Amino acid sequence: MSILPAKRAPRRLSVDAAIKTFFGCNALVAIIVLALITIFLFREGSGFFAQNLANLRLYRRAGLEYVDLIRAEAQNHAQLSRELSQIRLQETNETALANFDVFAGAFSNSAEELNGLVSDANDEAVTARDATLESGTVDEQATRALRAAGPRFDEIATSMRAKIDNLISAPPALTSSKAVESLQRWQTATRKYLAHLQATSQQLREWDPNKPIPASRTVTSFLFGNEWITASFWQDWYGIIPLLVGSMMVAAVALIIAVPFGIASAIYVSEVAARGEKSLIKPYIEFISAIPSVVLGFFGIAVVGQAVRAASHMSILRWVSFFPISERLNVFTAGCLLAFMAVPTIFTLSEDALRNVPRGFKEASYALGANRLQTIARVLIPASLSGIVSAALLGLGRVIGETMVVLLCAGNRIAIPDFTQGLGAFFQPVHTMTGIIAQEMGEVVRGSIHYRALFMVGLVLFVLTLGINYLAQRFVARFRMSIG
Repeated sequence: MSILPAKRAPRRLSVDAAIKTFFGCNALVAIIVLALITIFLFREGSGFFAQNLANLRLYRRAGLEYVDLIRAEAQNHAQLSRELSQIRLQETNETALANFDVFAGAFSNSAEELNGLVSDANDEAVTARDATLESGTVDEQATRALRAAGPRFDEIATSMRAKIDNLISAPPALTSSKAVESLQRWQTATRKYLAHLQATSQQLREWDPNKPIPASRTVTSFLFGNEWITASFWQDWYGIIPLLVGSMMVAAVALIIAVPFGIASAIYVSEVAARGEKSLIKPYIEFISAIPSVVLGFFGIAVVGQAVRAASHMSILRWVSFFPISERLNVFTAGCLLAFMAVPTIFTLSEDALRNVPRGFKEASYALGANRLQTIARVLIPASLSGIVSAALLGLGRVIGETMVVLLCAGNRIAIPDFTQGLGAFFQPVHTMTGIIAQEMGEVVRGSIHYRALFMVGLVLFVLTLGINYLAQRFVARFRMSIG
């Protein structure tokens, strides 16, 4: 009689194994999605450098670089003329103003020939560029015609130096002490300008359209460039510095406001507030994160920006050097709104860090005779410092990646603020990395250099936020080890 092997019962998937499989699959999907985003950013953005290098080489070969050397001197002269207009606003004496207007008019007219030279050279450079693009080779005849502007610039520069030297040697008499100081600074800047004219003449003589441009120039021009100019008839520039500075300034204002409020609120709710207060304060603070960012942006335009500008015109604030301000949409306005958005993140994480401090620390402090304030300042905050720092870093990651609020409230001026005004720089309009992507991505041609430049900005933003979150996680890990 043979004994048949017993049939094995079918294996059933345990509940624990099912849960592990479910969450493991979701974690794997998240990793795959993150990897695909990273690959996509690199793939779309990497072609920017080759296209930008070709643009830079055309810029030199066609002579646009040569014309810009001359144009820069005309723009510097125009800037000095604008400064004279600002000085005029500081003077009130009618007789002094009449003499000053004659002086300012003579200075402005001294650059008429230079502006005419720039206009003529523009036409020749554009013709040379179009010919180069059509044939693929440098038009030598157009280049020779363009370089004829060099000797003419020397003659114009000599004439300008003589005229301006005569002007600044006999400046108009002003009665306002502030106007006199400003005019003296203007004279110093003008003398530097005259000295620079000679250096520009030397650059024009040494300029060579066939001088090679290294491949590293395309990277440095993007990472350290001060201009973001697109859709220009002349030359497009893709420098991230104005956008990066704008993002950092807005984030700095937001953190300066949000960190004290968020941490102080967390300390109060965790250690001071009664149970009824906790049930009221905590939900309301956390509810802020549910407010749509576009609603906060409209609130910033209609209320915060208008209130800040109105306050700057108040007589009691006339002592502030950079008040009154004319722009209601600026760094400070956007920073205030972003601070409002960052407070819930900082509050929640800081409160968790304070609550995770072992109870024995607090009891030991009270047993040694410390009061509540001493216990908070000398025991609880130092013990939870890593968690609080990580909360601030995650708050930074929250505000630096925000788009809608900065697009609506930062003013969207692509320029580095004038830091000579001190704190007044924070009341000037800026543009940010997130704002430029949201504003321009819908209008660019897919595959163009502008399209790839925006992806490079996104890649920089991605790396920046990833680094901030990595630092925050390191602080969290350190905090857990310290209380473990």
